[in-house]
Amino acid sequence: MADDLNTEKTPLCIGILAHVDAGKTTLSEALLYTAGALRRLGRVDHADAFLDTDPQERERGITIFSKQARLTWKNRAVTLLDTPGHVDFSGETERTLPVLDAAILVVSGTDGVQSHTRTLWRLLRRNHVPTFLFINKTDLPGVNRASRMQELRSLLSPECADFSGGGWMEQAAAESEAALESFLSAGTIPPEEVRRLIAEEKLFPCLFGAALRLDGVEKLLDTLALYAPAKPAGNDFGARVYKISRDTQGARLTWLRVTGGTLCARAAVKIPTENGETEEKIHQIRLYSGEKFVLADEVRAGTVCAVTGLTAAHTGDALGAEKGMSAALLEPVFTFRVHAEKTDAHTVLEKLRILEEEDPLLHVVYDDAAREIRVQLMGEVQLEILKRLCRSRFGLDLTFGEGGILYRETIAAPVEGVGHYEPLRHYAEVHLLLEPLERGSGLVFASKCSTDELDLNWQRLILTHLAEKEHRGVLTGSPITDMKITLAAGRAHLKHTEGGDFRQATYRAVRQGLMRAESILLEPWYDLRLELPGECIGRAMADIQRMGGRFDPPETENGVSILTAAAPVAGCADYPREVTAYSRGQGRVSLSLRGYEPCRDTQRVITEIGYDPERDAANTPDSVFCSHGAGYTVRWDDVEQHMHLESCLRPEREAAPENPSVPPRSASVPRTGAALDKQLQAIYERTYGAVKQNRAFVPRSEREKISSQPKARPVPAGPEYLLVDGYNIIFAWDELKAVAADHLDAARRLLMDILCNYQGVRQCRVILVFDAYRVPFHKEEIVAYNNIHVVYTKEAETADAYIEKTSHEIAKDHRVRVATSDGMEQLIVLGQGALRLSADSFHTEVMQAGEEIRETLRQLNRRGRSDAVAEALRRAAENAGEK
Repeated sequence: MADDLNTEKTPLCIGILAHVDAGKTTLSEALLYTAGALRRLGRVDHADAFLDTDPQERERGITIFSKQARLTWKNRAVTLLDTPGHVDFSGETERTLPVLDAAILVVSGTDGVQSHTRTLWRLLRRNHVPTFLFINKTDLPGVNRASRMQELRSLLSPECADFSGGGWMEQAAAESEAALESFLSAGTIPPEEVRRLIAEEKLFPCLFGAALRLDGVEKLLDTLALYAPAKPAGNDFGARVYKISRDTQGARLTWLRVTGGTLCARAAVKIPTENGETEEKIHQIRLYSGEKFVLADEVRAGTVCAVTGLTAAHTGDALGAEKGMSAALLEPVFTFRVHAEKTDAHTVLEKLRILEEEDPLLHVVYDDAAREIRVQLMGEVQLEILKRLCRSRFGLDLTFGEGGILYRETIAAPVEGVGHYEPLRHYAEVHLLLEPLERGSGLVFASKCSTDELDLNWQRLILTHLAEKEHRGVLTGSPITDMKITLAAGRAHLKHTEGGDFRQATYRAVRQGLMRAESILLEPWYDLRLELPGECIGRAMADIQRMGGRFDPPETENGVSILTAAAPVAGCADYPREVTAYSRGQGRVSLSLRGYEPCRDTQRVITEIGYDPERDAANTPDSVFCSHGAGYTVRWDDVEQHMHLESCLRPEREAAPENPSVPPRSASVPRTGAALDKQLQAIYERTYGAVKQNRAFVPRSEREKISSQPKARPVPAGPEYLLVDGYNIIFAWDELKAVAADHLDAARRLLMDILCNYQGVRQCRVILVFDAYRVPFHKEEIVAYNNIHVVYTKEAETADAYIEKTSHEIAKDHRVRVATSDGMEQLIVLGQGALRLSADSFHTEVMQAGEEIRETLRQLNRRGRSDAVAEALRRAAENAGEK
């Protein structure tokens, strides 16, 4: 790392983190004041701190929302990010970490390392953020620097080094050969080598001071300016989003750090979405310091700013050349039911979604079965803040039911899950291997399926479906965690598989595996640190045992007994109030989320929740197979007897009776040629019956052998109906597909206009159908567009399902044609009495209709010109006669 990192050209982003009451916001004020960014020094207890801008922050004396401020020290531009210290708002802290060059972890000199300090330390190490420690409040009695350094080294890291004097260089010299060589030869270590050690987390500088008295603050600024490492920047534009908020006018602000290149106002940026990426234009670039901001035309790498104009970006997104998404470690542990007597549920859900977007530890869930809204969050303080935000921002007076614990579920041993989805016209089979992981691992997805067996695009789709949904366990319906789910095998049909088929098969495979597995119910645990008078320590130990927790032997420090413990969250909800009561206000307790551990009383919890996995229709473990043209459901415990692929856990296939209509499961699936046609035909005939009357599914070489065709029934009288599968046609016609690549809405509108012209020529009744089955809460919508009708299907209904249903009804009394490129859909509508029309044939008809329109216009123009000439001659003759 070169010395030029210490110039004004390289801005730094420094986060300030701490446990509650460590003096974090006071230190932020002191840094800004010392650097000349503030003219007046504010105080938290006076409710005039520069960065505590929200009324609730000033009222409570805590930081709730992360804020940024800008300063310059010795030609080094620095952006400070002040983060919340309360455990309920840890998510606000966590999401800032990926954008930091370095962090200042503030530790109270009187309180020492708290349980939440250790949680923050784990977050910093997990995100590999170089860290400086500031031990605050050293002006208060009882602070011993040597004992604090010993505590930091034992509880946080042996690499913590006291930078108050020059002794730290000996410790740094032991961390690398280059540092040792410099120290032995010159008695010092070059700044660039120190920065490298700090960046590699081999050295953690520690400084002491008292922020309220400005003691040690200048030394901290000097150390940051000289030794804080800056992240390397790329040449191409890249950025990382770390926060979403709204300004006082309601404008959406996307907070980001530019990680490479230059960002310009009014520039278009690429944003990742579920279906790839989209492009949006930035309107303003704002550089905030507290509540105030200045506008910038462009900013370079290293700058932290807020931009307007982006609606699709979310916390953790990587923009431009930046890759990967930031994963969260912290999760809410409580759930509350929302009551809104005077407001409809749709409005409440809409407003809560806005707050959910801004707060990473607020999860909003709509339970469709119970018709109720639930919020998941960290604790009562966050709940109270949520109530007041809803009232102040949206005028909503919400109440909340009694809080419950958010459980998780995992498995005890590896298990295979199989999902098969094969209703009429669809096909997909998925085999998943579910394996337990250590606590805190979350969910990991992988694939070991050969591309000879299943194309890579299908494999990627399956992994997407695994990640897109919160899968529920089978004990209590709680989300699953701490598992590795591997795609072991899968099969698609060459003609009849679409993306939605693999979604269904994947969901069912996960669920079937969980039903077969030995599940474990997990509950959240807290780490506790209690500081109590000696006479209260016995009561505290008894309380921890009663909760089902555990504790270390108590210690005594400066006449105060300290008990370090861990206990289930369920028993700790009101414990801080209990401690205050039985210690007569002399005791203190700090809580931080430890993680999830096996539940102590699983059967009681299961009984109280009363969840029945087999009655959860939205998360079924059963599969769907097809026989003789009709789909039927197979229970989860009988799927193995019907599946088409070999088990991924079974070393050898047991002997089974031969069935000539079913290909051997051990055989590899041919991918092209006559062999594939025959195998697919065998599966098709077993599923749908004989195909000798269906020419569309007979190989061309065999078509001349067909001697008979099904007799067509009489064509009904009345107007003809044309049903068009919208998205199918868009992606089958090259000109529409090209438009859709940039703007899908423009392609939809263009197809609608084309069909309006077509209807004007053919005089049929046109119904254009678009899928809306992935749109939550969407109801069926029918729109009259000029001379045609446009249908947007309801949630969970595909366009082909709507077309099948509608063609069946209309064909009773009218002639019906269906335009689509889906071969299976063509076959189905033929069976419903409708006429099939391929995308290519329909394209030809549309082009002919367009030519007829143009010819009609040409004739009208010629007729118009002839009439005009005749009228001119007539008038000329009349004028001549008058003369």
